[in-house]
Amino acid sequence: MEKVINIDFHVIWKPPVYVRIGDGMRERIEGPDAALAALLHRWPSTNSREFGVAKRRCVDAIARRGSAEGARRAFMEAALAARVFA
Repeated sequence: MEKVINIDFHVIWKPPVYVRIGDGMRERIEGPDAALAALLHRWPSTNSREFGVAKRRCVDAIARRGSAEGARRAFMEAALAARVFA
């Protein structure tokens, strides 16, 4: 009998990126999963070019079609453009 082991590998950024969205607390974003969730659900400005690039790069990193570091850089650029970089 074969055993199947399900392992969920998350991409983690080193170092993490810190943002402060709205009046919230400073948040530690540790990888493209958390970055994509922030972009899709709580981001203050979704009209910028940086937002679109960050969203695509995070999706690509999660699907292992792009680099985690490229997603991190794009997320940092989107955070700077949205003025949430902490």
